Amino acid sequence: MDYNFIEIEKRWRDYWRSNQTFKTFDDITRPKYYILDMFPYPSGQGLHVGHPLGYIASDIITRYKRLRGFNVLHPMGYDSFGLPAEQYAIQTGQHPAITTSKNIDTYRRQLDLIGFSFDWDREVRTSDPEFYKWTQWIFIKLFDSWYNREEDKAESVDTLIEKFQDSGSGNVDAAASDHEVFSAEEWNGWSETEQRNMLLNYRLAYLSETSVNWCPELGTVLANEEVKDGVSERGDYPVERKLMKQWSLRVTAYADRLLSGLDEIDWTTALKEMQRNWIGRSEGATVNFTIDGFDETLEVFTTRPDTIFGATFMVLAPEHEMVAVITTNSRKAEVDEYVKLAMKRSERDRMMDVKSVSGVFTGAYALHPFSGDNIPIWISDYVLIGYGTGAIMAVPSGDQRDWNFARHFELPIVSIVSDTDISEGANENKDGVMINSDFLNGMKISEAISTIIKHVEEDGVGTAKINYKFRDAVFSRQRYWGEPFPVYYKEGTPYMLDESELPLKLPDVDKYLPTEKGEPPLARAKNWTTKDGYALETNTMPGWAGSSWYYLRYMDVLNEDEFVSEKALQYWQNIDLYLGGAEHATGHLLYVRFWTKFLYDLGYIPFEEPAKKLVNQGMILGEGGEKMSKSKGNVINPDDLITQYGADTLRMYEMFLGPLDQPKPWDTKGIEGVYKFLRKFWRLYHNEGNTFTISEDVANEAELRALNKVIKKVQDDIENLSFNTSVSALMICVNDLSSLKCNKRAILSDLVVVLSPFAPHIAEELWSKLGNDSSISYTSYPEFDEQYLTSDTYEYPISFNGKTRFKLSLPLDLSKDEIEKEVLANEQSIKWLEGKDPKKVIVVERRIVNIVL
Repeated sequence: MDYNFIEIEKRWRDYWRSNQTFKTFDDITRPKYYILDMFPYPSGQGLHVGHPLGYIASDIITRYKRLRGFNVLHPMGYDSFGLPAEQYAIQTGQHPAITTSKNIDTYRRQLDLIGFSFDWDREVRTSDPEFYKWTQWIFIKLFDSWYNREEDKAESVDTLIEKFQDSGSGNVDAAASDHEVFSAEEWNGWSETEQRNMLLNYRLAYLSETSVNWCPELGTVLANEEVKDGVSERGDYPVERKLMKQWSLRVTAYADRLLSGLDEIDWTTALKEMQRNWIGRSEGATVNFTIDGFDETLEVFTTRPDTIFGATFMVLAPEHEMVAVITTNSRKAEVDEYVKLAMKRSERDRMMDVKSVSGVFTGAYALHPFSGDNIPIWISDYVLIGYGTGAIMAVPSGDQRDWNFARHFELPIVSIVSDTDISEGANENKDGVMINSDFLNGMKISEAISTIIKHVEEDGVGTAKINYKFRDAVFSRQRYWGEPFPVYYKEGTPYMLDESELPLKLPDVDKYLPTEKGEPPLARAKNWTTKDGYALETNTMPGWAGSSWYYLRYMDVLNEDEFVSEKALQYWQNIDLYLGGAEHATGHLLYVRFWTKFLYDLGYIPFEEPAKKLVNQGMILGEGGEKMSKSKGNVINPDDLITQYGADTLRMYEMFLGPLDQPKPWDTKGIEGVYKFLRKFWRLYHNEGNTFTISEDVANEAELRALNKVIKKVQDDIENLSFNTSVSALMICVNDLSSLKCNKRAILSDLVVVLSPFAPHIAEELWSKLGNDSSISYTSYPEFDEQYLTSDTYEYPISFNGKTRFKLSLPLDLSKDEIEKEVLANEQSIKWLEGKDPKKVIVVERRIVNIVL
């Protein structure tokens, strides 16, 4: 075999491992480059060919940046807590740590086979107590902090306590669940328990009654992104909405900074828009509607207060606390049944379902704050408890979902904007003049909005307000396999463990199921208490806890005294390039930005965005264009391809499939062409007997042109993350040099360096054969010479009946007739003509020559 990839790749994997070739040092004398992949959850199925796509791209950049003189941090680890390992533990009784460790071994073996240049000394696993010790430490800091809106940042809760002690809560501008007004005298007179319970309204990590996605079959709360069409993404089990006491993080305190920060980072426009839409900032007003026959009022938030005279009914979210209070006896059975059904649908499903219409009348009425008219109060699942106040004033002439609802239930529709045909649908535009709107009549909408807000505030029935669609993040899970909270309870009030007691390690349990009373699995642990006998928290943190800060730990993974040292932070700073899937836009990528800003506020890190640049790689689809999955039977194991073609072929082929950020179907047949290319590359350095043969002759101009062209092209393409065109450029260059029969050191020594980021094993082998003692990884990327990039000739592809047979360089100043004459006189053309006269010769200047036989 001329190119023995099996032997070559094993030799260089062993070399890299034994020589710690990719170990990274904090060398402040060199410019740094921090490149990171979103670390994987190690599933039992291992990698399929779609998984390594982003890793290959990041490894190419890593190797290229090393060649450019950068000190590159390119680590890898595992998001090793998670539900799949826990489910397996429930089914088999095997501890999730054992399952996870086996899965990690499989991933590590596969990652090593592909030749990634990770610094494995910096590996992190979120399930390692030495890692989650610091996750627990950050949680304590969140608990001990509040958000000072006046300073627009998080501060120690001690500063809030001082304000309460000195002047009460009246002048405090804080992000809070419930901002109750009390005096300093009242605060100072409260017991410790009363004070701590009040502080839960202000802490960034707080305990509260929250509506969650509850999956009875899995026995746990699920995040919105873990629920689809009313069932769990894993297992397809029914999910319902349920009120539970949960730990939450006050992400909403950072809403404006999360939005404005998007303008400062080089992330994709699509991803930024997804985050903007998820946060959903909107300006408007809250308005209070009195409920007929009750002392309570209904508060609604609206972005269009100018439409208030078009409000013909109100709608509450089925979970709204007032539903049970105001529903009449005659409507109770139907309302209760509707609430029960609505609780089985996730908020994500309810938001996305814009076609179906459902709802029930409560039998109660609200009073219009200006006209005094009775307005019927309905419930419907298109209103979400987490957005605004969970109640809306429905204006069917101005909102399409309200219009659909009104038409379905034959409710009144009042036109309040000129030139609106309410028989056709709602007018959601902000153009036109107000009509049927009392004192707003004749005003343009912009004027009407400011006027109505002024009236609302003057009449004491509401206030101007900015609202956000997204909610605080529920941070509790009723699972075993997750980070234990560093929390204990005294008389039902939460306290934090002392930092010296961290890590609080997961205890052993007899089963990984909830208790018979429905408590989380940790309640099964014996002596799950503090040394003083106080009960420890039995919930665990969600999977995204560790992934919200893991990128910082990579900088200083062996530090036992702090989560990352100031020295490491000052050198590595934030991530220069982050690669991962777009599916994390409103989950991980939002939370990691929140944690980063929080740690910045407290002075622990010197930057407030985790990554300067982020790229989402496209998905590799199955050969039929479907997503690869075990259930579809279209998963391709990279191990099999590496056995048949080698890792370098796999790496180059995945890059050759198409642009990095686009989806692309797998085509196993196409990999053969890349394999042939690498064999052809190998033969540049070897004679027909497979003996390494290099000439010391001086390179000619044609060879130098081919080399310098590919040096510049690959350099530009890598900088622009255009890897598929890099592979094409390398193929063209090798074809040209093969045609020139070039085996000169002056050309091939630089060429192998250009190839090395893409195909590192064959590059190392040839570099060694060229007489180099050290790894190719730390040589220098060759500089191109401009004089060989400009040309007074053009290289024409010469085709016969539409199929390219060879290329021919011709002067640019030749006429079409002269080009035809030169082509037909060429010895390669004579060979392909086989003595025949061409029927036609098509010459497209500076494009192509096609000879029709």
